[in-house]
Amino acid sequence: MSPTPHATENRKERAFHSSIPFHPPNEIFVERTATHENGVEPLVSTNYQTSPDGPPSALRQSSATTQPTTIGGGGGIRVRGMKNWVRAALLRVLSAAELLVSTAVHLGYAFYIFGTAVAADVAPSLVDGLTAAVGLGGGGGVAKGAAAESEAEAAAALDGTVPPIVLVHGIFGFGKGVRSLPMLCSPILSLNSTLEKDDHVLVPDLGSLTSVHDRARELFYYLKGGTVDYGEEHSNEYNHARYGRTYELGHYPIWDEDHPVHLVGHSAGAQVIRLLHQMLHDGGFDGHVGTSERWVLSVTSLSGALNGCTRAYIDGVRPEDGWSLRPLCLVQVCRVGSILYHWLDLPFLNRYYDFGFGHFAMSRRVVGVAGLAGLLFGSGDRRRRGPFATGDWILPDLTIHGAARINARVRTFPSTFYFSYASRRSSGSGGGGGSLGMAGIHPLLLLRAMQIRRWRYPAGVAPPYEGYRDEDWEDNDGALNTFSMTHPRIPDEHPSVQVEEEEEVVGPLRPGVWYYRIVEADHMTFVINRRRGGVQFDLVYDSIFHNCRRHVVFRNAPPPPTPTPTPTPTLRNQS
Repeated sequence: MSPTPHATENRKERAFHSSIPFHPPNEIFVERTATHENGVEPLVSTNYQTSPDGPPSALRQSSATTQPTTIGGGGGIRVRGMKNWVRAALLRVLSAAELLVSTAVHLGYAFYIFGTAVAADVAPSLVDGLTAAVGLGGGGGVAKGAAAESEAEAAAALDGTVPPIVLVHGIFGFGKGVRSLPMLCSPILSLNSTLEKDDHVLVPDLGSLTSVHDRARELFYYLKGGTVDYGEEHSNEYNHARYGRTYELGHYPIWDEDHPVHLVGHSAGAQVIRLLHQMLHDGGFDGHVGTSERWVLSVTSLSGALNGCTRAYIDGVRPEDGWSLRPLCLVQVCRVGSILYHWLDLPFLNRYYDFGFGHFAMSRRVVGVAGLAGLLFGSGDRRRRGPFATGDWILPDLTIHGAARINARVRTFPSTFYFSYASRRSSGSGGGGGSLGMAGIHPLLLLRAMQIRRWRYPAGVAPPYEGYRDEDWEDNDGALNTFSMTHPRIPDEHPSVQVEEEEEVVGPLRPGVWYYRIVEADHMTFVINRRRGGVQFDLVYDSIFHNCRRHVVFRNAPPPPTPTPTPTPTLRNQS
C-alpha cells in the first residue's frame, strides 16, 4: 500500500470542511425535477458543494434517483436552495466562532506559560537585588541556553557503563535547555519531570516546530557533538541553510555501537527517533563513518504519532495533499505567529523560547521589512519564503500522508527492541468508553477529543491509504488517534504484539517486534509534573525505564522464538 497522489481537483471547488464538532455532511443536496411522459417527476439529487465565496455552485451531479413524487412547480426548488445556502452560511459562522474560541484559548495559555517563565526568572533577580543590598548574596534564574547540566558535565557523567535514556519531546515541546518554564501544562511541555527516576537521562531541546528530518539531524549532533548538518540535498530542496547550531562537545560524544543509547519519543518525538535510527543505518553524517542501527538498543514511543493523525486536517491541513493549509484555520494563526516571532528576532524572547527555525532566513536583520511579506504570503525570493511555503515543518509530517511517507523509508530493525504506549481517553464504538472515557481529560483537550471522534474524511477526496476507515481513527487521547500510536501500520504493517496493561511480560522479549499497550490517559498525562500525571505517570515511566534497563544484556544473546501477534477487538486492521 502507498499514499495516493494529490487529487487534481481545483482547490476553489473542494468541499467546505468545517472543523467544528458534530457538523453535518460537507455537501448539500438540492432537489430538481425532470419531467417524464407519465407526468410523474422523480426527484433527482444534484450534488452541490458549498463555496466560501457565496452561494453553492454545482460541481458534480449524482445519478441517484429517489422515489417518484409529484412536484407542483419550480418555486420550491429555489426555496430549498436558499435554505441550504443559509444553512451553509451558518456553518461557516459557527466554524469561525470555533476558530476564534480555540485561538483565544491557545494564545491565552501560551501567554500564561510564557509569563510564568518570565516571572520565574525575574523573581530571583529581584531577590538577588534585595539580598545584595544587605550583603547576603544570591543566585539568579536560569533561562534558555543556560541549563544546569552543560555538555561537559553530561559527557563526564555518562561514561558508557550504563546506556543513557534520551527523552525527545513533541510539537511545541522543549528540553532541559529551558529550565525556567514550569512543568505543568499542555503539549508545550518538557519531559524534565522524569529526571529523578534515573541518573542517566538526557532531555534534548530540539526545534519545537521544525520537521521530523531536521529534528532527527539536530538530535544526532546534540548527542555526538559538532555543527548540525541538515544535509546538502535536503537543504537545497527546502531552501534553508545547510548548517545549524554547534555543540562543542556533545552530550554523549562516545556514542557508537559499543556505547549505545535508548531512545524514547513522545508524540511527534516518536517519529524523530525512528527517523534518526534509520539515518544511523543509512549513514550520511559527514565526518562520522560507520554509524549503524546498532547504536540504538531500544526505541520507545509514548503517545507517538507513528501513523500521523486526523487532528492535523481538523486544524487546517488540506487532506487533498497533506501539506497545504486552508486559508482560515488554527494552523494559519500558528503560522503567522511563528513567522512574526522569528522575524522580530528579539533576544529577550529568544532567551525563553525558540520555534527552531534559525536555519531559515526569517530574521528582520536578514530579510528586512520587505522580506516579511514573502514569509507571510510565500512570495518573492524562493530562498526566503520560510518553512511554511515549502512544507518543511512539523505539521505536514503529522498528517497521515506525511507519516506514510516517513514510514515507507523507516524500518523496524531486528537488533533493536521496540515498545509503545498508546493513550486513550475518548473511546468510539469499539472502545466502550464514550463520554465516561473523557472524565478527567485535560480541559484543553476535551473539545479536540470530540472533534477527532466526529471527523470524517471528506467525500470525493482520495483516502490517504488503501483500506482507510473513519471508525479506525475515532479513539483518541485528545490530540492523537490511538490507532496511530500502537505500532507502524501505514503503508506496511510492522510486527507487533499487544500487552495488556496489567499484564507483566514473562520471559525474554524478541527484538524487531513492537510490544504495545493501551493506557487510559490523555495526551498530557506523561509530559506534566507527577502531581498532575498521578499514578499513571509513575507506572508508565517506571515501565519504560525498567524495559530499557532490563534488555541491555540481550544485545548479544540469541533471539527467542518469534511471538504470534494476537489481534485485539479495539484496534482494527491489525495482523
